[in-house]
Amino acid sequence: MAPLDRAVLEKGGMLMPGAAITPLAEEFRMVKRQLLLTARAVAAKDTAKAADRARMILVCSAQPSEGKTFCAINLALSMATEKDVEVLLVDADFPKPDVLPRLGLPSGPGLLDVLAGSVANVEDCIIDTDVPQLSVLPAGARSNSDTELLASDRARAVIDSLATANPRRIVIFDSPPALAASPASVLALHVGQVMLVVRADQTSEGDLRAAVNTLDACEHIQLVLNSVSFQPGGRRFGSYYEYGEEGR
Repeated sequence: MAPLDRAVLEKGGMLMPGAAITPLAEEFRMVKRQLLLTARAVAAKDTAKAADRARMILVCSAQPSEGKTFCAINLALSMATEKDVEVLLVDADFPKPDVLPRLGLPSGPGLLDVLAGSVANVEDCIIDTDVPQLSVLPAGARSNSDTELLASDRARAVIDSLATANPRRIVIFDSPPALAASPASVLALHVGQVMLVVRADQTSEGDLRAAVNTLDACEHIQLVLNSVSFQPGGRRFGSYYEYGEEGR
């Protein structure tokens, strides 16, 4: 079991496991709820295969520096507080893997090693953390054939197995930006939901439309607006928790 580095989390502005409710925590509560509801709705009306795939969520953005890794990590930390799920966070940004450094975790073999055949069992690469119900799958050794490996029959079997191995598991993939690297469009073929991060002060409408088109192999695409400016002193999610009963 590997401990997350709380100092690294705090420096990166991430949710702190076990900490008091904050505006950021409340915002990700709202985000995760919609994703969980979609997964349950698919499970209620569709095939078992579709239900398994709906528990796999791709977190992506149109371009770099729009906050998709920040959102993927915070979504995973928030999901891990749920009572009925276990969370597997997959670093699938193969050109620039950044999940493990942002969590303060050591590197190790990962998904690309399994797809290339140098590691037989993907479950052997998963790192359990000291946050209950949260584990991490590294990206693995870099490859010039990452997109081709993802498009292989072996990739379909391996990625599907991440969900089928545990019916309680929610699998969150941190993907490369859709318009900057080709693996995102292939990953969209494997998952049941896409959470597309839109940066309020940066993402253009043209880039957003192009990213949606690139990821349209996935039926369920939902948008998250990141980096929104709030007026000083304005109320945000979480402020309600700051008061005792006498102040409500």
